[in-house]
Amino acid sequence: MVLMVIVYLLLLLWENELTEDVMLTSIEHLHVDYPQNTAPLRYCNYMILQRVIREPNHTCKKLHVFIHERPQKINSVCTSSKKKSCPNYSEIFCFQSETRFRMTVCQLIDGTRYPACRYHISPIEGFILVTCDDLGPVNFQGYIE
Repeated sequence: MVLMVIVYLLLLLWENELTEDVMLTSIEHLHVDYPQNTAPLRYCNYMILQRVIREPNHTCKKLHVFIHERPQKINSVCTSSKKKSCPNYSEIFCFQSETRFRMTVCQLIDGTRYPACRYHISPIEGFILVTCDDLGPVNFQGYIE
């Protein structure tokens, strides 16, 4: 009986760890900031630290984009008629939004190792490019101004 309880607790813990990993790499966690955070002057620096956004080798990302639109509006991109080859991936198709989205582009200006990264902020409007599966957007692939 004690063994069954231990196994149950281990499975529960393992399941929570998997869920957390999936959440931390989802498009919503990495790229969606709606409504836009009202962080003071250093929006990019704050958001990248808050969400632990970095390269797999713990270096600073050179470029990162936050989308300031409702998740439902981003999900609707997967039904767009604007389907094209993704930049840098000729065999993968991207869906392009049919309307312009408000975004913030964070461009690395100083630092190499996370968390010692500093970013320049550029608010823009543009069309987003995402890859999709049956459940909705999977990866943010870029934008077109």
